[in-house]
Amino acid sequence: MSAEIADPRPEAPALQSLSDSEFRRVAAIASQDAGLMISDAKRMMVQSRLSRRVRALGCADFATYLASVETDPSGEERRALISVLTTNVSSFFRESHHFDMLRSTVLPPLIDRAKSGGRVRLWSAGCSSGQEPYSIAMLILELDPDARARDVRILASDIDPAILSKARAGAYRPEDAVNLPSPAGRRFFKSVGADGMVSVTSDVRSMVSFRALNLHSDWPMKQKFDVIFCRNVVIYFDGDRQRSLWPRFHKALSQGGWLFLGHSERIHPIEGSGFTLQGVTAYRRDGGTPDPNAPRR
Repeated sequence: MSAEIADPRPEAPALQSLSDSEFRRVAAIASQDAGLMISDAKRMMVQSRLSRRVRALGCADFATYLASVETDPSGEERRALISVLTTNVSSFFRESHHFDMLRSTVLPPLIDRAKSGGRVRLWSAGCSSGQEPYSIAMLILELDPDARARDVRILASDIDPAILSKARAGAYRPEDAVNLPSPAGRRFFKSVGADGMVSVTSDVRSMVSFRALNLHSDWPMKQKFDVIFCRNVVIYFDGDRQRSLWPRFHKALSQGGWLFLGHSERIHPIEGSGFTLQGVTAYRRDGGTPDPNAPRR
């Protein structure tokens, strides 16, 4: 017969609800630092995510935590707050129609250029946990197994340093690596550890460079990109922030370069943007050869 032993540690007192003024302070920091648009409808989500951070730091309440955020001279806790608020959802070969277009239309001339000694650059802007840039690398290696030896590189950026650490590791749950286009699942993953985790192979990882980057800050990259993926990112920004990005992406692309957005994102207005719609949320910088079958709006 056994007796239960009471846990001598007192339970942490429940946090009071996030007040109106505290919510507005959080939303203001998110907007100023990351361009995130946080409506009142997301209050419970913000409170839930923030509660875990407040408790982890041992703060008595949201007010104490926000005071520490606003007075931290290093800015580290402001960055941690943005990390808490950032939504990171990704999967391999997500929105497969974009990868079909890459395979059939976008990549073949770029690979031909690389085989002739030319330079090819792609950017996954808002790469989350890495599945998107690794998917791009897998497709390139399927089309050209020698791409690693050529001047073909993928930049992957995100505002969240924590999620970038996971992306660099390239390790995923086995269920994250199912339903992949064959032969990607066989060729580009290996088992790691007894817990069933799988890792992308070194040849895939070697093609991708990760960097912390706020899309609303300066972009240090000087050379232009042939392809930019920025999918399911700008939807979190307000209209002004979204519109401010289109000319910056246009400038960052080479003539005829491609921009891919998420399924619910659009360049609007497209007139005068310097882009032509080429498919479902697929745009091309003016100057390339337009697809005669592309939709007009």
